[in-house]
Amino acid sequence: MIYSIIVDSLIRHKISDFAFLDQDSVVFSSEMMKNKIHVANFIFTSCGSICPTMTKNFKLVGDAFPNDSDFEMLSFSVTPWIDTPSKLKNYKTQNQITQKNWHFLTGNKADIYALARTSYFAEEDLGFTKDSTEFLHTEHVLLVDKNQHIRGIYNGTLQLEMEQLIKDITSLKKEN
Repeated sequence: MIYSIIVDSLIRHKISDFAFLDQDSVVFSSEMMKNKIHVANFIFTSCGSICPTMTKNFKLVGDAFPNDSDFEMLSFSVTPWIDTPSKLKNYKTQNQITQKNWHFLTGNKADIYALARTSYFAEEDLGFTKDSTEFLHTEHVLLVDKNQHIRGIYNGTLQLEMEQLIKDITSLKKEN
């Protein structure tokens, strides 16, 4: 019974509306993703542990769907007070990321953390009791369908899981 309640609420759950600045200092909002599949992760440019690996592996996904107008990739900064749009643009250049559909986003820390924890469920414990004072650092990559429903959670530090994500995106693109 409890399992069916959880599954039912997750099926109805949708990613909340948002608007943040991208690496070009242009507002990027959830409105721009209507009827598009997207994947999201949460990184920071000065990370010395999981983020460089996640970016390298996430690039595999980007390479599989270069500039696909029905697909978006979102990398939200969890250190927005450091990761300005110009810093994100440099990070994108340094990592040789050329996909136009891959957006690096920054903005208000509390808004990004709330979106990550209560909308994307980016952390294992779902984070409903955490706020923006507790640092957010996760390897999760989330697959979201055209209706803004979460369809999968993957470990971004594992290349094998990114290869599975590519297969799952391909399958999802075939759905009506």
